[in-house]
Amino acid sequence: MSNSTDELPADVSDESGERLIRITDELPQFIGAPMNWMLFGMKAIVTISGFLMAFTFGAVVVIRYGFGGDLFAYEEWLLAISIVGFFAGAVLASERKLHINADILSIVISDPKLIWWRGFAVLVIELLVILFIVYACYISLLDDFSFPRLRATPVLRIPFVSWRIAIMIAFSFMAMFSAAYLYVHIRQGLGLPLKSDTPKGAAQ
Repeated sequence: MSNSTDELPADVSDESGERLIRITDELPQFIGAPMNWMLFGMKAIVTISGFLMAFTFGAVVVIRYGFGGDLFAYEEWLLAISIVGFFAGAVLASERKLHINADILSIVISDPKLIWWRGFAVLVIELLVILFIVYACYISLLDDFSFPRLRATPVLRIPFVSWRIAIMIAFSFMAMFSAAYLYVHIRQGLGLPLKSDTPKGAAQ
């Protein structure tokens, strides 16, 4: 097992076809299992939203240039779908730590203890920033619900708050994965065994 959570294997297989560990597998079962179910839902959302966006843009081209018509108010519901799909993808990227990281210190530092402290600081800052964004989303929702009538799109009257709720949920899930990586990082720093360190077939 690597000394850094930056190198914690994602849900992939190695050349021998053996399934490698996921971050959710390192968590207690009562926490990891619901997070895996949530990931399944995020994958479904990304797949469906991606298909709908591709299908809709194709249909718009055919209807507009083939028949001289227009797809009624597609911009409004497609905007909602694209936003939800984008942030569902962001959750999946958080689970695999695929977000862009321009931390030059990971290249400069070579001392194992400093590497651990750097990773700890990065994960704590990342978690605090995401939690602040979740709080900001919550304040934004309070502002939306303070109006007598929810603000909505002009034609289909889709409430803006609907995808703002989805965004807050997505950032909450991202915070959960940041906390999970921090939990594993701390266990590694304390020298506690990880589940991936247990020999295959041994009792957990």
